[in-house]
Amino acid sequence: MLQKLEQGEIHIAVLGEVSVGKSSLLNALLGEARFTTSPLHGETRAPAAERWQEVQSGGVRLLDTPGINEIGGEDRERLAREVAERADLVLFVVDGDLNATEQAALGQALEPGRPVLLVLNKADRYTAGERATLLERLAARLDGRLRPENIIAAAADPAPEVRIVQAPDGTEREERRVLPPDVEALRERLWKILEVEGRTLAAVTAGMFAGRVSERVGQRVVEVRRAAAERLVQQYCIAKGVAVAVNPVPIADLLAAAALDAGLVFHLSRLYGLPLSRAEAGSLVTVIATQMTLLMGTVWLTHFVSAALKAGTGGLSTVLTAGAQGAVAYYGTYMIGRVAERYFAQGKSWGAGGPKAVVQEILESVDRDSVLAQARQDLAARLRG
Repeated sequence: MLQKLEQGEIHIAVLGEVSVGKSSLLNALLGEARFTTSPLHGETRAPAAERWQEVQSGGVRLLDTPGINEIGGEDRERLAREVAERADLVLFVVDGDLNATEQAALGQALEPGRPVLLVLNKADRYTAGERATLLERLAARLDGRLRPENIIAAAADPAPEVRIVQAPDGTEREERRVLPPDVEALRERLWKILEVEGRTLAAVTAGMFAGRVSERVGQRVVEVRRAAAERLVQQYCIAKGVAVAVNPVPIADLLAAAALDAGLVFHLSRLYGLPLSRAEAGSLVTVIATQMTLLMGTVWLTHFVSAALKAGTGGLSTVLTAGAQGAVAYYGTYMIGRVAERYFAQGKSWGAGGPKAVVQEILESVDRDSVLAQARQDLAARLRG
């Protein structure tokens, strides 16, 4: 894209179904057969480009693409759409009324706001009245998304004209005359657009392309961060569950648990590029834990009862309570991690509903039993190790 900008090139791509005459249309514009054509479906199997020789400066390239609905040609169709995405102007070619596939593809081509010309090719097959009706129907299908002057009839490869010639002796013979391509209206419209908008077309396309690339990169970053966050949360869940389960000293395990939760939030903040201090991480844990306590107090009550049981028996009940308490601790850290991750993913914001709404939403979306089952499995494996 940068190279295209530096060279001042404008790229015009054709898009359309197989056998509508895309390659023939480009050849007609070029005035010579440089793109391969064939009576068979799907002759164009890969994008091809040719310089439009009529251009005196700057450079305009015409790009041919595979058909968008060829049987078994999904990869070629994807490639055609990608080429059209990067083009400065798109010629969407049809040979009749729009079908559902064409209408969807044309809608996608129009979405970014780049110039699109809808070309009714093979117009020589229709009478003047039929042609006018078809052009009106195409305009109606688009419901104002294309200006009427951007819907153009053409005949890239007209059928030969057949005449019956009678000889002086009364015998008759058939005479075929090859007709020249009829693309003058299309050529004139293209040049008018290039004259008015040529200097800005490439820059606008580059801007849209950069925006799409940035969006895709952003989505990928989000996916990578989410996967890394899941691994981080699981590691802290196991660490906290083990620490709580094996520590026979009451209250001390709660302090260790709080420290681990703060550590998790501290590391999540760095993973999302929004670093907090240790004190700020602890404050965030307090906010989340408070909301969780208000919404699901019984879980935390079990946690504290188990700690009190340890105190009352001098630690003898640790064996009985460790598994349950460790699983509850695991679950608590899992929830804190999920809520904190949402907070960071939203740019250190709780959103309009505040922390309570976020905690409530995540509580409702998480299957508590499956998390606790996973906790018991992870803790058993770690304790055996």
